[in-house]
Amino acid sequence: MTDLPFNPSSPSFSNTGRISGVTKLIWLIIFLMIMNTVNSSAPEDPIKCSSSSSSTGVLKKKSNCTITNYIGAFPDRSTCRAAEAFYPTTEAELVSTVAYATLAKKKVKVATRHSHSLTKLVCPDGDEGLVISTKYLDRVLNVNASAMTMTVESGMMLRQLIKEAAKANMALPYSPYWWGLTVGGMLGTGAHGSSLWGLGSQVHDYVIQLRIVSPAGPGEGYAKVRTLENGNPELDAAKVSLGVLGVISQVTLKLQPLFKRSVTYMTKSDSDIGDQAVRFGREHEFGEITWYPSQKQVIYRIDNRVDSSNSTSGNGLFDFLGYRSLPSLVLLALRTNGTVEETREALEDINGKCIDGRLTSTTLRTAAYGLTNDGIGIFMRYVTTSSAYLGKQEDSIDFDITYYRSKDPLAPRLYEDILEEIEQIAMFKYNGLPHWGKNRNVAFIGAINKFENADKFLKIKQIYDPLGLFSSKWTDQVLGLNKDGLSIMKEGCALEGLCICSEDVHCAPKMGYFCRPGKVYGKARVCAKQY
Repeated sequence: MTDLPFNPSSPSFSNTGRISGVTKLIWLIIFLMIMNTVNSSAPEDPIKCSSSSSSTGVLKKKSNCTITNYIGAFPDRSTCRAAEAFYPTTEAELVSTVAYATLAKKKVKVATRHSHSLTKLVCPDGDEGLVISTKYLDRVLNVNASAMTMTVESGMMLRQLIKEAAKANMALPYSPYWWGLTVGGMLGTGAHGSSLWGLGSQVHDYVIQLRIVSPAGPGEGYAKVRTLENGNPELDAAKVSLGVLGVISQVTLKLQPLFKRSVTYMTKSDSDIGDQAVRFGREHEFGEITWYPSQKQVIYRIDNRVDSSNSTSGNGLFDFLGYRSLPSLVLLALRTNGTVEETREALEDINGKCIDGRLTSTTLRTAAYGLTNDGIGIFMRYVTTSSAYLGKQEDSIDFDITYYRSKDPLAPRLYEDILEEIEQIAMFKYNGLPHWGKNRNVAFIGAINKFENADKFLKIKQIYDPLGLFSSKWTDQVLGLNKDGLSIMKEGCALEGLCICSEDVHCAPKMGYFCRPGKVYGKARVCAKQY
């Protein structure tokens, strides 16, 4: 793994523990091949409360709440609580909510419609804080076709943004692949697609103006609305804010004329991936790479812009297989104990896992990767340098590794040490940057020191929220403001990425996993199986 092309493009790294396992993808595809359509309801609200009422007779408020994310588990598997949850429907109601929290000196966090982030950005400290949901702040406020701009509320879903822009013959050129994200959520975590062209693939780099509501003193009614535009250095703090500066209310995006894309998948040997990875991103505007190391194969997505006129045939849809709707009964079956993957892990069935991997890649090819006309591995995307203070520091390759994780926090996964060593190589040997919305605690250790403008961000944070109401112990740790650090030292902590092991108890000694040096990176400390 030391030969990976981190330079001249530097690494960005995210890891996602899928508790349900990657066999979900296989079952999903098989099911969709049997049934042409799936009727499913929207995901539940990630905020659950025991009581509901209206504040001042209008603003919807709930009490005694828990908050989670879309997979129902944070990296430390804790339950986040809040005394109250507010659901403003206008900017005025949003201002009132922030003023209420400021006057009462309550901790505040912002929740999106589906709470897609895996990290604890949505968790206020303790049980007495409050959560502000942006699910009803989802309107288009202005469309300027001549200037190629659109202003929307921060709770608008990416799907709606794409559709509304298309009505005006405009497009957001680069975006993440799941359109269940909100505009505010994408900005808060630095979400991105894949491109090294133009301004790059990060959505926040297409923001030319935003409005943000932050705490204020009594002379300003305990809440202040700031309008930040291009040229204002405070915009570079607010457009990747981790939610610690306040609540983003409105966002104006610079769009482009509607266009089409031509997509071709090419499967090759991974023998020259080190050379190809850097070159490929420069040659194809939306290029991306999926690497299957166990199969020694790489799938290159050759993806480029083409003329959107009628002379270019085809009306394709990229309905990514992993994000399609699935009936509740199928999801329930996939998440129950005794799945194929859990059996493979328990029996240390290496050959079986390789068979599953080949089945996954074969099925993806058979299903055209979700692409239709008219109608897992290690995932590598390209991200450019950003002016955002907490954005990417240089042109980068983002490595996204999806792996198995047991429902039991003390159960190691097969080849536990390999993924831990890859993580530590990326983050500490090559100074990779974390994804604010995805990584485990380990990846954030010392991360803030890798951002050359971190001090500028922290100065603006102090101006916007001097009481730290929008901060939490977790965000303070990430930003280097809490000297306790991010490591949670306890039994099995290394298995969850809550610590780097220093003692055997941090692994799973009763199951034969002990803390040992890395095989390639000697400074790594990993949970290795002793036979």
